[in-house]
Amino acid sequence: MELRVLKYFLVVAREENITRAAALLHLTQPTLSRQLMQLEAELGVQLFRRSRYRIVLTDEGQLLRRRAQTILDLADKTVRDLRLEKEQLTGEVAVGCGESRSMAFLSRQMAAFRAQYPQVHFRIYSAAADDIQERLERGLLDLGLLMEPVGLGRYEFLRMPRKDRWALLVRADDPLAALPAVTPRDLAGVPLLMSSRDPVRGELASWFGDAWERIEVAATFNLILNAADMVRRGVGAALTFQLDGVAGDGLRFVPLAPELATGSVLAWKKNQLFSPAAARFLEVLRAARSAEEVPPVSETVKKFS
Repeated sequence: MELRVLKYFLVVAREENITRAAALLHLTQPTLSRQLMQLEAELGVQLFRRSRYRIVLTDEGQLLRRRAQTILDLADKTVRDLRLEKEQLTGEVAVGCGESRSMAFLSRQMAAFRAQYPQVHFRIYSAAADDIQERLERGLLDLGLLMEPVGLGRYEFLRMPRKDRWALLVRADDPLAALPAVTPRDLAGVPLLMSSRDPVRGELASWFGDAWERIEVAATFNLILNAADMVRRGVGAALTFQLDGVAGDGLRFVPLAPELATGSVLAWKKNQLFSPAAARFLEVLRAARSAEEVPPVSETVKKFS
């Protein structure tokens, strides 16, 4: 399969119309149709169902669309990594980041790194740990900031210097906002928003104890900004990390009692081959991290490693 033809295929799949796709690609319609037929012949499957006015993907076509996008993303990243000048470090470092106070450590190191290597740029992908791990496995990310609990058996990692403390995000006019801290008993009957990750829900279940069976889950989420909007609109109160810049504008964080805190790690695949830019950035991170006190490995990492 040629990358060029995969790009053609994705445009046709998106537009669901050969004529429109050909115009966008600056090709004639017969040329584009011939390329698609050759691709189907090469793969030995039918990729489209054609009608008079539109074409739709078959099951095989749906599979190819998912794989083609991954192939093209990886090819583009490889090209960017290989475009290195002889005398000046350049290129891209791709980092997946969960929502964590540890991002402040990474941001400081990125700023210092770019001051020394201004032709290196960073591509940040924000998502939950499971999504970041998937992209690490597919080679689309160099490094991933992962929140515990997370399986680390396939990775090398640096432990981040700060833990994230859990809190309840509520509207400022909510009676819970006046409390110095909330306990599991305080949350009985309260519509709650919480993480969609099963390992995180397990951590919260331990904190709730016997009250876990009686809680009301109004919604799950993976990014706090969306959860904050739901809190603001009255969907419920969110159990989340106490992050800077989220509260305010009618929202308040209320700490949990007993306190609940979660660590994070910066991980990469074992035996990974880095681009020069990513390898150098990792060296800088190691040096910066070794200069700080490293907390002991948590029980959650021992359990999931």
